[in-house]
Amino acid sequence: MRDPEPCRIKLTEDTEELTESIEEKENEDLSEVEEVDHVRTGEKPFSCSQSKQKDLKKRRAKKYFTCTQCGKRLTSKSNLNVHMSVHTGEKPFTCDQCRKSFRVKGSLTTHMKVHTGEKPFTCNQCGKSFRLKGNLTRHMKVHTGEKPFTCDQCGKSFRLKGNLTTHMKVHTGEKPFTCDQCGKSFKVSASLKDHMNIHTREKLYTCDQCDKTFLRASYLKAHLRVHSKEKPHSCYLCGKSFSHLQSLKEHQKTHTGVREYMCFECEKTFTSANCLKLHERIHTGEKPYNCSHCDKRFSWSGDLKTHERIHTGEKPYKCSHCDKTFSCLGALKKHERIHTGEKPYKCSHCDKRFSWSGDVKTHERIHTGEKLYKCSHCDKKFSRSGNLKTHENIHTGEKPYHCTVCGKHFNQPSSLHRHTKTIHSK
Repeated sequence: MRDPEPCRIKLTEDTEELTESIEEKENEDLSEVEEVDHVRTGEKPFSCSQSKQKDLKKRRAKKYFTCTQCGKRLTSKSNLNVHMSVHTGEKPFTCDQCRKSFRVKGSLTTHMKVHTGEKPFTCNQCGKSFRLKGNLTRHMKVHTGEKPFTCDQCGKSFRLKGNLTTHMKVHTGEKPFTCDQCGKSFKVSASLKDHMNIHTREKLYTCDQCDKTFLRASYLKAHLRVHSKEKPHSCYLCGKSFSHLQSLKEHQKTHTGVREYMCFECEKTFTSANCLKLHERIHTGEKPYNCSHCDKRFSWSGDLKTHERIHTGEKPYKCSHCDKTFSCLGALKKHERIHTGEKPYKCSHCDKRFSWSGDVKTHERIHTGEKLYKCSHCDKKFSRSGNLKTHENIHTGEKPYHCTVCGKHFNQPSSLHRHTKTIHSK
């Protein structure tokens, strides 16, 4: 669940804007007064102007309440009290549903809508509803296509100023939000909050289908589509459907050829910043995800989750055609192609099609002559890892293939086949 931090920030921003607007207005009034005072008509300066000037100075002297910690000036005692909680860390307003605490009552009121489901602000274009008016305002730009905030470094445009500010950190490399547990830094506070869950394992939203838990309600909502198999986002170019909008956006780049994120280590390009970030762990060796059952570590959270099911025996993904269950969604999808006969992977050199991506890669090596797997004992190379393993039995003396009739062992499956055919088939 995303903490309603923007609500608290908005309150502070509104206070700052109010303060600045008052100062600007008063400065304008004061400038007008000074200009009038300097107009000479042969008579004494207007006494009303002097009075107004003194009055404004008195008002300005009384208007602000100054924070003793950082010197910030606020327009009221109540605003100062709210601001002081930034320094003290005090959060007196607590949600009675999930015990989350907030600095101001308005943030708690907004947060409560997460539990009540109240969304009073509705888009008149598509009917989508929102808890906050500001979120509706931002959403409306989806329909208008308006992107008024442009990056002066690369020309990319954004609907929200905050998104541009976050994007600029791509160019500056700035990562101001640091984890106090492991020292890892992030560009945005939300990423730090998500990361902290690795250490705290605090998850508030539980799936009632498989008991999987999530930090945010939006993550749970997206996950539920795994069970419902709902895919509301369709590609207008090829008709392929996706559970998540971001997946559709990344897919559409396969049609346009846009791969704007490049790895500086190997110059490989990616369709999203997240794919690049995950890829970079290949070079850095970073493995932030630690198994709670053993000492094994992983570069990706998905790999950790799949691995931990070895310990728990959990297999939440069930085939809709038979009773077979799987520990990961990818394995289920691959298995279901046995039933559907789907072969989505086509060889780029011939018309042959395959059910699995690994098979098409292996097949294409027939055309390219590429042999990636080299024997560690001799210079022989192979296009398949399985063929390499079988070949190395010649060097190691290992004989894993045994005859079920007489028990004789062989180092090559072809040798076992010949033995069975010539000795036992008579």
